[in-house]
Amino acid sequence: MIEFQHVSFSYEKERSVLEDLSFRIGPGESVGLIGANGAGKSTVMKLALGLLSGEGRILADGIEVSRANLADVRRRIGFVLQNSDNQMFMPTVYEDMIFAPLNYGLSREEAEQRVDKALGQLGLQELKYRHNHRISGGEKRMAAIATILAMEPDVILMDEPSSALDPYNRRIVINTIRGLKQTKLIASHDLDMILDTCERVILLDRGRIVADGPADEILRDRELLEAHRMELPFCLAGEAEEKDPGSGL
Repeated sequence: MIEFQHVSFSYEKERSVLEDLSFRIGPGESVGLIGANGAGKSTVMKLALGLLSGEGRILADGIEVSRANLADVRRRIGFVLQNSDNQMFMPTVYEDMIFAPLNYGLSREEAEQRVDKALGQLGLQELKYRHNHRISGGEKRMAAIATILAMEPDVILMDEPSSALDPYNRRIVINTIRGLKQTKLIASHDLDMILDTCERVILLDRGRIVADGPADEILRDRELLEAHRMELPFCLAGEAEEKDPGSGL
């Protein structure tokens, strides 16, 4: 569970990034967080993990996100960062993946099992002992996701998980996300992926929630999306063009 209660945040006093944000994501729910550049998506993720601190109250799996509770919160939440270079900091993929499970008190055998399970989910067994500086951006993206899966957290936050992925690996990631039982909050410009993986969508614009509801309903609302500097998912744009050839899509 993730809950934001009247949360506001500013990087600078004169410029508010988030304003009075309130929403709740229930256990096992998969929610897409969408919005144009600068809407505040990444800031929401960082606040939920306690990387930033703002006004209001945030609960993660029932625990208040505060300095005193950060260790407990971060045991329960896995965060796929937007930039994989900021996440993969050990020499090899294996060392990155096993770091958190060992740090959380698992035995070497248990940690190894989690690493192999996560690599198998994403079809990445051949990357296990590869050096991070010798793999491609897409491979590093997949490895970063595997690193979070190996933690087996209660809540998973993903910031642009499909970026840098080729179509084949993008489909693997989508299928993997769909099979995860954890609570998930996924921020992305890839609205087709959001449609495939999330039953609910929260639309942000300039730090405010402008829509919150079923993904299929919001992502089919061309007028709503365009009013907030977004476009229909590609798969739905094709349907709209068939219905209205003169729409210009």
